[in-house]
Amino acid sequence: MVQWFNAAGVQSALTLLRRPHLLMPHLSVPDMRSIPYETLRTSGIKYLVFDKDNCLTAPYATEIHPEFQHAWSECISIFTRSNILIVSNSAGTPDSTSTDEVEMALGVPVLRHTVKKPACGQEILDALGAKPSEIAVVGDRLATDVVLANTNAMLAIWTRDIITEKGDNPVAVVLRALEHRLYEVLRRRNVQPPAHPSSVSSHV
Repeated sequence: MVQWFNAAGVQSALTLLRRPHLLMPHLSVPDMRSIPYETLRTSGIKYLVFDKDNCLTAPYATEIHPEFQHAWSECISIFTRSNILIVSNSAGTPDSTSTDEVEMALGVPVLRHTVKKPACGQEILDALGAKPSEIAVVGDRLATDVVLANTNAMLAIWTRDIITEKGDNPVAVVLRALEHRLYEVLRRRNVQPPAHPSSVSSHV
């Protein structure tokens, strides 16, 4: 397991103390099956950046979660493989050994990034050659995936329900629970995410 310490994540937590709105997603869904892919495309989103663990696959697995297969195929048919990018702290980092395997299993590129989320925004922009407003980031972690999107003017999509905690990084399990609690506090206070030109914004 290569995610046990994430310096960028620690820095993100400190930033959130001053700017908690960065933790708020533009779109909150149970999982990737509930994402309105066609609506995203027609609203101006051209590229999708997906987290892997507990978003598309079980923790540290390479294959798409079986229950997500139909939605994954739909996503690929709408955005095409070349406009989808996997950005994971367990694949694509310098200490990862599964990058090529994940790329082959999921059928889309995996970003080789030198710094972990949420600090790799510029590497994503360089890889896609896109405007930030054209990119949506999808993931289960608020302090990494959502903060990555919000600090780089991308659309933040939060998949609330994970696949399983079995085999997951114990630190990630604890932090995810804390993020969920903080999200509810901020939601009750009507804290809003940064403005985004896309009209896609809801909690389903």
